[in-house]
Amino acid sequence: LIMAAKTGGAVQVHKNDTVKRTAMARTGLGREGKPIRLLSNHFAVKLSGIDAVFYQYSVSIKSDDDQVVEGKGIGRKVIDKMLQTYSSELAGKDFAYDGEKCLFTVGPLPQNNFEFTVIMEETSARAVGGSPGHESPGPGDKKRVKRSHLPKQFVVGISYAARIPLRSVALALQGSDSDHAQDALRVLDIVLRQQQAKRGCLLVRQSFFSDDSRNLVDLTGGVSGCRGLHSSFRTTMNGLSLNMDVSTTMIVTPGPVVNFLLTNQNVRDVRDIDWPKAKRMLKNLRVKATHNNMEFKIIGLSDQPCSRQTFPMKVRSGSSEGQTVDITVEEYFKSKQVFLEKPYLPCLDVGKPKRPNYLPIELGNMISLQRYTKALSSQQRTTLVEKSRQKPQDRMRVVTDVGLLTSVEMLQLLVSSLATDMQFTGSKK
Repeated sequence: LIMAAKTGGAVQVHKNDTVKRTAMARTGLGREGKPIRLLSNHFAVKLSGIDAVFYQYSVSIKSDDDQVVEGKGIGRKVIDKMLQTYSSELAGKDFAYDGEKCLFTVGPLPQNNFEFTVIMEETSARAVGGSPGHESPGPGDKKRVKRSHLPKQFVVGISYAARIPLRSVALALQGSDSDHAQDALRVLDIVLRQQQAKRGCLLVRQSFFSDDSRNLVDLTGGVSGCRGLHSSFRTTMNGLSLNMDVSTTMIVTPGPVVNFLLTNQNVRDVRDIDWPKAKRMLKNLRVKATHNNMEFKIIGLSDQPCSRQTFPMKVRSGSSEGQTVDITVEEYFKSKQVFLEKPYLPCLDVGKPKRPNYLPIELGNMISLQRYTKALSSQQRTTLVEKSRQKPQDRMRVVTDVGLLTSVEMLQLLVSSLATDMQFTGSKK
């Protein structure tokens, strides 16, 4: 390369010597050794027809006082109830709901906008104010129980949002740019999530976890590692595939609340429990009462032990309206033939801030699949790493979980143009 430059009226010529480079020599393919066949955690998905179209609808759920409902759990229950009640108005169509604000169907609904009134029966014992609650309440509790089971009304609004053709996935597999390919894959992911939610699984983004005891590992401190599954549809060089892998999350170890606190604080005697610390740990966790199998959400602890904590209860005598008397939690349960072994322990407050509902702590069991979101100790992290190691056979067992196979079958019923081969994809090495 010759370059010219002017300097002080004179032209100088520079030669730029370029270095000649050659590609590095490669040895080629191997010829020694024995070929083996590896299995990957991808499952082939075939598109037998690409004319299906997903229709996306925006969903809004409001309570009877016009407040927007944002909880995922109650949202799924309301939408399921809506489908049962108004199936004919929705042309009997199945749909996939993401638990928040989107709903998807294969093909359009009869119209673009709907508004449905959904009546949900209130069955939670948390609504029984004042008294600790019991499956056979006394006469003084009848009015409160009747009030707690009043139906709750929701208004569900559905409006058309977008059209997502499945053909976009086929175009992406052919190498063409497609604006809707990722949206279509997201719909397929949502269908699988919905089926796992119906099985009672814990959902964490694209992962789901069941309460199978075989998938739990003890991390000490009242915390367990729960093995689950991460799933997602992907476009690959070999076509559309369902990718699945083992995932792990931390949950509160299910069992008696007292045992959980002893383990969590690493003490042996209940008298050594730090109750302010226990109150912070238990807040917003859910328990099931052993005497009536009802579930409650913990909002705090009582100020006094069961033997001294009182609450007002109306007692009737004959035909008179009765009078309100103060009774201790221990006396109340004794009248219901529930005898407390540790009345010196505080009660769980499972009511509302201005309407406490006391449950003796010894009658509470931590329910399963409650996420533990606090930081792990160094010992717990080490234990998690050690116990999370799995042999290939164990990983295959988790990945081919029967519940997931059922969900894939449900997906194929909803989207008839999909066919999934639930066999591990093989490759030669």
